[in-house]
Amino acid sequence: MLALGWPLVLTNLAQIALTTTDIIIIGRLGSSALAAATLGVNLYFAIHIFAIGVVSGTAPMMAEAFGRRRHTMRDVRRTFRQGLWIAVLLSVPSWLVLWHAEAILLLFGQEPQLAADAQVFVRHLQWGFLPFLGFVVLRSFVAALQRPAWALAVTVAAILFNIGANWILVFGHLGVPALGISGSGLATTLSNTFLFGGLALVVIVDRRMRRYRLFGRFWRADWPRLRALWRLGLPIGVAIGFEVTVFNAAVFLMGQFGTAAIAAHSIAIQIASASFMVPMGLGQAATVRVGRAHGACDAGGIARAGWCAFALAMVFMASMSVVMMSVPHILIGAFIDVSDPANAAVVAMATTFLFCAAVFQIADGAQAVGAGMLRGLQDTRVPMIYAGLGYWGVGMPMSLLFGFKLGFAGLGIWIGLATGLAVVAVVMMARWIRRDRLGLVPVRRD
Repeated sequence: MLALGWPLVLTNLAQIALTTTDIIIIGRLGSSALAAATLGVNLYFAIHIFAIGVVSGTAPMMAEAFGRRRHTMRDVRRTFRQGLWIAVLLSVPSWLVLWHAEAILLLFGQEPQLAADAQVFVRHLQWGFLPFLGFVVLRSFVAALQRPAWALAVTVAAILFNIGANWILVFGHLGVPALGISGSGLATTLSNTFLFGGLALVVIVDRRMRRYRLFGRFWRADWPRLRALWRLGLPIGVAIGFEVTVFNAAVFLMGQFGTAAIAAHSIAIQIASASFMVPMGLGQAATVRVGRAHGACDAGGIARAGWCAFALAMVFMASMSVVMMSVPHILIGAFIDVSDPANAAVVAMATTFLFCAAVFQIADGAQAVGAGMLRGLQDTRVPMIYAGLGYWGVGMPMSLLFGFKLGFAGLGIWIGLATGLAVVAVVMMARWIRRDRLGLVPVRRD
């Protein structure tokens, strides 16, 4: 689990570093620019994360194929191709929606100037939508092949590329005019293209991977496989969408409490997101390991893979909870000057929000790994329902209750988020524990 998990964890951390780099750099342009970028990023990811979830259905399908027959090529290749087909089918309508970001943000009651600035940012950011989905499909392949280090290497290179591109485009260096917030969106689009191109080059050149001929005859359809991938991936996308959109909605609700509240929320959520990448990576590793054991009809292997990932995630998230409570100002200082009196309100709110994030670390890790374990069993529909009920049936009403009705403002929003995460974590793990009785574990037939 560690051999497979640590490159996936670091890859996720590296990927969140792309967005974190943008936020850090845009934060140097001022709190208004930071708030506009936060709104734009949240709208973008509300759509993008759903698409990522759908195409990530390729991972359990490929893993199960390898579990059934170790050196299978045809099934893996066809699953990869149909994953790219779905990436294209999802990107076109998403571009059309994102082009009208300002109108959407105004419908959610955001300040007109922030909405206008966010649209400028999103119109440069949105073109990285498709290449990143392609990268996710490629990453599913190298993970199922149990060679995730290549995805990590390419992602680290993309971070360095993103830092350089932001430095040049945002502030205007090397003869390039300063583009401000739009330059950061363009830098991320170029970095996403770098991710896909870099990993595609690896699978074409590497001796062990090129024999799969992933890009050969890309135009050939496999309609049954496309439908099967859609049936598996759509619930994953919807479940992840429920989680991310409830956090996105929290940003819009924060907008009712002013720019400082949005900026503080942005800082706290970026730190929590960085921590979340570890259980998310372990959940991805669990999907592969459980999926391979599922394909081999190995009930013992399924149990070992799942519980091992869960234990590792719980140890890490408990440690991160202690760090967030102990040194919040050091963490916040990476995003904003904590000694500047002008930032005092942002720092105070961010500290409070970070305490809430520390409290729900265990629940956040449990639901992330639990979902990954169940995906390895290709169990995605019921977890989708659990996610919808937990995040929107419990979490959002609690946020509205505590934030507005009871007068806790931004703190109340975070209390609701923590409650929703806890509910989802409990029901996900309860389903995993009952997997045998529910018929999710295959029976070996000799």
